[in-house]
Amino acid sequence: MMTTRETYSLHPIGFIRSTVRTRRDAPCQGSEGAPDVWLDLLPDVAPGLLGIESGAELIVITWFHQANREVLQVHPRKNPENPLTGVFFTRSPDRPNPLGLHRVIVREISGHQLRIGPMEAIDGTPVVDIKVVLDSSER
Repeated sequence: MMTTRETYSLHPIGFIRSTVRTRRDAPCQGSEGAPDVWLDLLPDVAPGLLGIESGAELIVITWFHQANREVLQVHPRKNPENPLTGVFFTRSPDRPNPLGLHRVIVREISGHQLRIGPMEAIDGTPVVDIKVVLDSSER
């Protein structure tokens, strides 16, 4: 059992371009009115897109670069009337390792850019990975 904290490095593979500019303007979930966005991949990782087509469902993993990493409890959905809850039982962007999971549909591919959505990430959010959504027969 590990009892010390190790450090790991994540490197962005791209960045989100969105009309959502601030955390305050971002919906809590993509399905709650989030726009389509552009994911600009760094050119050196663009070959990793091979096989992805319009209509594909993806999980985009982001780094919430504006998150407060000291937060361990929140009122879900930013509502103070909701009981205080541990961040690991919420989708809060404020958490020790602020990774975001976004299930999106590929709308368009243009070179090393993907138009995807809906996605609640704010403009400039780093993307650290992309994974295809598998159906139950592919598990």
